[in-house]
Amino acid sequence: MGHPMLLEQSKLIEEFDTPELHLLIKDMIETMEAEDGAGLAAPQVGESIQLVVFGFKDNSRYPDAEEVPFTVLINPTIKILSDDKEDGWEGCLSVPGMRGLVSRASHINYKGVDQYGQKIDRNVEGFHARVVQHECDHLFGVLYPMRIKDMKQFGFHEELFPEESF
Repeated sequence: MGHPMLLEQSKLIEEFDTPELHLLIKDMIETMEAEDGAGLAAPQVGESIQLVVFGFKDNSRYPDAEEVPFTVLINPTIKILSDDKEDGWEGCLSVPGMRGLVSRASHINYKGVDQYGQKIDRNVEGFHARVVQHECDHLFGVLYPMRIKDMKQFGFHEELFPEESF
C-alpha cells in the first residue's frame, strides 16, 4: 500500500496469447497460491495492465467462502445486477495483515476475455462477486480500505480476530 501504481488506472491489454502474458499469468498464480490469496491483480505485481486472476476450491483465509472457479480475466467490466449489498471482511496481499469490513454489490455481471482472447460473461453472487469486485478495483486505483465506511471495522487481523491464526 502506498505504491503509486496501486493508485492509478491500468492500461487495456491489446495482445493476447503471447509468451510474455502467459509467463506473467503463471507468476501471478504462483504468487496468489503461495500467499493463500483468493485473487491477484497485475498492478499488485508491478504491471499496470488490466489483468486479474482469481479462484480457489477452499481457502484458509476465507473458510466459510464457497468455491470460486479459477479465472484469468482481462479488460473487465462489471455491471451491478441488484441494489442488494453485503458486508464482508476483506484482506489484501497489498495490505498485509489487515482486515476491513467492506460493503459490496451482492449480484453482478462481469465481462472480459481470458489470456487467449476468448470472451467471458458471467452472472455471479456472494463471495465470487466480492472477489471480482475487489480484484477489479485494483485496476482502477482503488484499494479496499478506501471502501470502508466505518474505520472502527479496520485493523490488524490478529487484533480483530484473536481466536484465528494463519
